[in-house]
Amino acid sequence: MSSETFLKIKLSVFWLFYFKKNILLFSMAGNSLGHLFRITTFGESHGPGIGVVIDGCPAGMEMDTDFIRTELHRRRPGQSRLVTQRTENENFTFLSGVFEGKTTGAPITIFIPNEDQRSKDYDHLKGKYRPSHANYTYHMKYGHYDYTGGGRSSARETAARVAAGAVAKLVLKKYAIDIFAFVAQVGDIRVENADSVDYKLIETNNVRCPDPSIAAQIEDLILQIRKKGDTIGGMISCHILNCPVGLGEPVFDKLQAELGKAMLSINAVKGFEIGSGFSSVTMKGSEHNDVFYNNKGKIQTLTNHSGGIQGGISNGMPITFNVAFKPVSTIMQAQSSVSHSGDTTIVEGRGRHDACVVPRAVPIVEAMAAIVIVDYLLMARAYKS
Repeated sequence: MSSETFLKIKLSVFWLFYFKKNILLFSMAGNSLGHLFRITTFGESHGPGIGVVIDGCPAGMEMDTDFIRTELHRRRPGQSRLVTQRTENENFTFLSGVFEGKTTGAPITIFIPNEDQRSKDYDHLKGKYRPSHANYTYHMKYGHYDYTGGGRSSARETAARVAAGAVAKLVLKKYAIDIFAFVAQVGDIRVENADSVDYKLIETNNVRCPDPSIAAQIEDLILQIRKKGDTIGGMISCHILNCPVGLGEPVFDKLQAELGKAMLSINAVKGFEIGSGFSSVTMKGSEHNDVFYNNKGKIQTLTNHSGGIQGGISNGMPITFNVAFKPVSTIMQAQSSVSHSGDTTIVEGRGRHDACVVPRAVPIVEAMAAIVIVDYLLMARAYKS
């Protein structure tokens, strides 16, 4: 090989990596998730509406609009006295990808109009940074941001995720895979045995907790916190049932890594643990190991400390994980902060906000789990085809 040819190859590789690096640098905005089943959300909290584009959904699938509407209503504001009283009917429209009630294989675009914005509730926040809110980091990164409702950082964006998750759940129904999330803890009040609950009781109370007595205590606590103009955090547990063996990739694309990414992308999430999670640090290997046995021709484990995933790949046992949510940053109390010019100022929340997000976040956790599982299910099918 001549030195001239070698130099041309070297320059070609340099420019390839240069342009790839800079294209990613300037174009990657973090609005998409997934590989084969890929979603991209759009819209702002106080804009005309929000929505999602779903790419990779199998063609010919019946689109159950009533089911999608039910899922959106589980997340919507104004559904009980515990949550923000913003009233959104969550009407939605298919802009593409669905014809005569069936998916066409083209990208599915779902649009959800915003019907009850009150941007004036945020006028007093113009030029000020809310403590622990995203508006400071957004302003520093982009130089300009939507202070009314938080724009893209608002939990309003998650309605688009729930719509996409509902479509993903419709795919999972074909494989008899079920996903159940529920409130396991708020403040110091928690369900004692979250690994064994009656899923039928989740939707029987405002809190979405499968233990009625604990649910009543949690509801009282949230109402007390709301009266004080404060907020409180909580934890959601999620169980994925009947997941086949073999979903997930070794090393960087482990199934739990993608689930963790999906959960940590949800507003207010501060922690994710799968299986035994952080409690595993106190256990010995002899206690933690999940012993295999043959259950009528099906290999299972006596315990499930692994949370249904080993080596980054599903093992056929229930996939179990917990998601921790921080208290909402906007509180109805005066707090010290700074203005855009760096001057000390006072910030106080106004308008309509949740005192605790976890009751409404249950369908969001389920939706994100469904999106990840469908994506890996389609990848597993692609390997076998």
